[in-house]
Amino acid sequence: MHHSRLVFIFFSFFAGAVSAEEVQVAVAANFAAPMQAIATAFEKDTGHKARLAFGSSGKFYAQIKNGAPFQVLLSADAETPARLEQEGMTVAGTRFTYAIGALVLWSASEDMVDGRGDVLRKGGYAHLAIANPKLAPYGAAAVEVLKQLGLLDAVRPKLVQGENIAQTWQFAASGNAELGFVARSQVTRGGKLSHGSAWIVPANLHPPIRQDAVVLANGRGNAAAGALMAYLKSEQAKAVIRAYGYGI
Repeated sequence: MHHSRLVFIFFSFFAGAVSAEEVQVAVAANFAAPMQAIATAFEKDTGHKARLAFGSSGKFYAQIKNGAPFQVLLSADAETPARLEQEGMTVAGTRFTYAIGALVLWSASEDMVDGRGDVLRKGGYAHLAIANPKLAPYGAAAVEVLKQLGLLDAVRPKLVQGENIAQTWQFAASGNAELGFVARSQVTRGGKLSHGSAWIVPANLHPPIRQDAVVLANGRGNAAAGALMAYLKSEQAKAVIRAYGYGI
């Protein structure tokens, strides 16, 4: 009895090891927290493992062009995956929008930001953090908002740039910048503001932050890559994505 159980356990492990694969995933920094939750559930539900790297979409584009071994890209925009597709660097027919991002003006101070973002105009702050608009779509959206409000020139001397939205959030969270344009997902839990004060920027002040995922050429034939793309469309994943303040 004992011997046969051991054989069964060994066989089960061996069978699992054969069918389970790993996928290397490049994830836009704004999507770090929800993707960690999704990756944990994905491994539990499918046996496949997603290895995650976080950064700015522009930097990932350069790394992928230079042969980085990523197999799936979850971008912070639609343009980067589309460009890689045009350049023959993706698996055709795999690109889709996994989330619609939301931009917030946020401060770690409880009473700094009002519900309409008037603090931008009133002043009383020395630094405003934004992500590098050349590399990070959330940074480009922040610049567009400042243009729409007619404030870009006035606040330009106060701008501090993060390389990506994660670094931008760190500037604001540490108080090195009193204000920051960050992703709603970074400062909300279960649909509520986790701490500090925030203005959820009206969607009409910037183009939609459509976040697209795509299987890269390196991921062709990788079972875990295909399974992850399917999992991102599942109700389980969508519930996590919504809980972090994204649209779908």
